[in-house]
Amino acid sequence: MVWVDRILAILFILGGVGHSFGSFFAFRNNELELLWALCASLFVFLLGALNLLRTRRPGDRALAWICFVGGLCWLAGSMRFASLMGRYLEPHALIFAILSLGLCAFSVRSLILARI
Repeated sequence: MVWVDRILAILFILGGVGHSFGSFFAFRNNELELLWALCASLFVFLLGALNLLRTRRPGDRALAWICFVGGLCWLAGSMRFASLMGRYLEPHALIFAILSLGLCAFSVRSLILARI
């Protein structure tokens, strides 16, 4: 199960790479929106890295909580993006939502196992 957790975290980081390239493509003429989009990419990189760290530190409850709350925040942001786009099945948001849910589930698993 640890490998699935790590793969989700790596896919999350790769999603951040795609988000960065897409941001440059979509907002190259609008520096303000580009800045905010790249800040979101940085959040994705950080959250992915924290989740990778969490897979190596199974007893770290504080890290598991940070990953869980961060995942919920990104899930909420992804769903809000989809609603603003007018379609909840928007592929970019849906992929991030699925990855976020998976990482949140593994964070909860880490919290439960750390208690034992």
